[in-house]
Amino acid sequence: MATMSAENNRPIGVFDSGVGGLTVWRQIAALLPNESTLYVADSINCPYGPKSAREIETLATGITEFLLAEGAKAIVVACNTASAAALSALRAKFDVPFIGMEPAVKPAARATRTGHVGVLATTGTLRGELFHHTRETYANHVTVHTQVAHGLVDAVERGALSGAETDALLAEYLSPLVAARVDQIVLGCTHYPFLMPQMRRFLGDGITLIDPAEAVARQVRRVLDARSARADGASVRHRFFSTGNTASMQTLLAHIAVPNAVIAPLQWDGNILRRQ
Repeated sequence: MATMSAENNRPIGVFDSGVGGLTVWRQIAALLPNESTLYVADSINCPYGPKSAREIETLATGITEFLLAEGAKAIVVACNTASAAALSALRAKFDVPFIGMEPAVKPAARATRTGHVGVLATTGTLRGELFHHTRETYANHVTVHTQVAHGLVDAVERGALSGAETDALLAEYLSPLVAARVDQIVLGCTHYPFLMPQMRRFLGDGITLIDPAEAVARQVRRVLDARSARADGASVRHRFFSTGNTASMQTLLAHIAVPNAVIAPLQWDGNILRRQ
């Protein structure tokens, strides 16, 4: 019994190309308060969007190996681009449950009244098989308008959640979706929910923003329950790691009410992720 408890109390690993996956992490922490977590932000290689699928798979493999070495019992790929490029390969290579991201086109297609749905995402997500499969399966009866949002990930990585530059980018990328009469906009990158207050100011009340983070957290709960792998909450601990600027990550953690988090720096040694 003690052995099973110790096994169940291993942490959930979460990773992203940077700090964006914290929007998923906070939903997991809220829904599963008894669970410990490990979070890796690969900010030195952010953004993943322009990278090739092979590059992303190599990075995701290195991060996964680090998380498993730290004891992760399940891994959340809290990055739409990495999920599109690497999730299948990770599942084939590692004997641990993976929970990935996919643009929330299905609920958007169900909810739309105008028949027009917007997807704001990176190039890597929009060119991925996962997005095309989801759109063809659940949204073939509506018009899906896609918008690549260059620069928004970088703005969030810098902690620039507001200001003239960020507002100008949002206006540039949201205006075509408004003109297309969308009434649902899917946030297809985990960085974007940090910008929802600014997006809502621009869009007003007539357009719904869809953040899949809560659905991902519920899927994590389902996976743990299916394996009888829930922690008992006896010693909850959240650990954060970054390959890049820990100061901006600290700012965003404070923004989501984790004010005194300690962030351990990591560095890449070839394809191996190590503590500094």
